Amino acid sequence: MKSLVPIVMVCASVSLAGQQPAQKPANVEPSDTRIILEVNRVNMLFTVTDKKGKFITDLGKEDFQVTENKRPQTIQEFTAESDLPLRIAILIDTSNSIRDRFRFEQQAAVDFITSVIRPRQDKAMIVSFDSSAEMVADLIDDPEKLAAAVRSLRPGGGTALYDALYFACRDKLQQDQPRHKFRRAVIIVSDGDDNQSRVSRDQALEMAQKADAVIYCISTNISRIEADGDKVLKYLALETGGQAFFPFKAEDLAQSFENIANELRHQYNVFYRPDPLKTDGLYHTVDLRVKGRKDLIVRARKGYYAPKM
Repeated sequence: MKSLVPIVMVCASVSLAGQQPAQKPANVEPSDTRIILEVNRVNMLFTVTDKKGKFITDLGKEDFQVTENKRPQTIQEFTAESDLPLRIAILIDTSNSIRDRFRFEQQAAVDFITSVIRPRQDKAMIVSFDSSAEMVADLIDDPEKLAAAVRSLRPGGGTALYDALYFACRDKLQQDQPRHKFRRAVIIVSDGDDNQSRVSRDQALEMAQKADAVIYCISTNISRIEADGDKVLKYLALETGGQAFFPFKAEDLAQSFENIANELRHQYNVFYRPDPLKTDGLYHTVDLRVKGRKDLIVRARKGYYAPKM
């Protein structure tokens, strides 16, 4: 890129002292505080599989087609199996509804952290949520400290899932700049039922989209009957290009985490400059697909929020 376009992006910043454990966000209600950013391209991180779920990793730039608001776009940069540093928010449900599965949740999360987070390269944060969202570990690159934070969690209370998602994306994932240098992901371990949040499902989703975060969900509902919470988890994952997992028993939570780890290692990345470039603050739909290959499935976010001048 030869030039950068100054943009005003709607977001907010709440001061959080990362060294203090178990810190509650001061305010998770929507804010119109503005900061100045420079934005001139859209980043699309995505996964390609066949219909059996096998990762397809041998495709090139010329194999893909991107359209925005039904208008073809020119891919300017392309990378396969991107090794970009990770920025991961792990949101763990500590409400009463998951008490009997909680030990399996903790161990699966710890195993994921120790196998995925690379010191001095990746960072993760731990947010627990019951009646409110609580940051247990700030974005750090120390797997041992992150694991200790997970082990310190205790279940009890209601469920404020949307508040936790909104807070993690607004106050942490959205703040790492420049955006294109990191892969942002949110992993939600929950039954998806929310009864305490001050923000809505769509407000939380919008904040994740503004942070360019892909959402992965692991359902703790093991009744094998699809509940409303499962539908919420599917929706959040689908809209951001992630995936929802529904293990049949608590012991299978570890496999779901392993599936997410595998996906994070098998992703493509494309950049394009929107044509025409609009700074209207609105949601712009994006369609990314493999040319002439109806047998392949592309999992990518459905669009992005343009900054507003």
